[in-house]
Amino acid sequence: MTVLLLSHQAGLQHDTGPGHPERVGRIRAVMEAFAMPVFSGLLREDAPEATRDQLGRVHPEAYIDRILNTHPAPGDLVRLDADTVMSPGSAEAALRAAGGAVAAVDAVQSGRVRAAFVATRPPGHHAEPDRAMGFCLFSNAAIAAHHARATWKCQRVAVVDFDVHHGNGTQAVAWDDADFFFGSSHQYPFYPGTGAASETGAFGQIVNVPLSAGTPPATFRAAWADRILPALDAFAPDCIIVSAGFDAHKDDPLGNLRLDEHDFAWVTQQIMAAADRHCGGRIVSLLEGGYDLDALAASAAAHIRALMAG
Repeated sequence: MTVLLLSHQAGLQHDTGPGHPERVGRIRAVMEAFAMPVFSGLLREDAPEATRDQLGRVHPEAYIDRILNTHPAPGDLVRLDADTVMSPGSAEAALRAAGGAVAAVDAVQSGRVRAAFVATRPPGHHAEPDRAMGFCLFSNAAIAAHHARATWKCQRVAVVDFDVHHGNGTQAVAWDDADFFFGSSHQYPFYPGTGAASETGAFGQIVNVPLSAGTPPATFRAAWADRILPALDAFAPDCIIVSAGFDAHKDDPLGNLRLDEHDFAWVTQQIMAAADRHCGGRIVSLLEGGYDLDALAASAAAHIRALMAG
């Protein structure tokens, strides 16, 4: 199928400082992988900036102002918490990460493409409506979901997340919304401390499958096949958005799961099959974590190959 790849050079201007795992090299590694001939068929476009109205479906005006009005001096950094950093280029990068997610929804819902992958940074799934955290400034997946609802009349929206860290920000947005499904596998107990199986949302529409450190691929696959995917089928979404974090890879320095790129290809195929059953095969995927550059590149490439094969 035709797959749209959205990215932007602004992601290279989001400086997190020496030694920070969420670094510029992540985007470079992914884009170098996508330069291989097998990806010549990708449709490539720049991610636009999100508008304030699009951000405002998830984040209060005061929070948007706080992020967009943070202007570090050239060469300086501002820490929003111990992990989350802004540099002079961070606001634009965050706007384009959220805007890329919105543009991806537009591309798939209009029928221009069947799938889209947004290779931007900073990631988004830890950003709560009024709090930046975990390297994240705006809640990109939740913004995309609300855009699908507001613009394309996708009443029942779903975000599925296989990052090694629980997407607390996405869960916070979905919690009281009966028509917002969130399904996640993640290491637990682990950062950010949320994601217990008992966290099911106000309407039982949230499915968390915690995985202990050292979990092998077979257990990960069973979590999806036995728990998350059946619940997604029962929800019957109009729109599926993927928080594609690749830090559950066995080589990732920030996680302790044992997956490799074959597992990410497998779960991508399973989510695509669900999209075929419920929403015309349309799927939007957003880059979240992944901090070993070689593992990230290989995993993102496997993910995209699976999308293209669909």
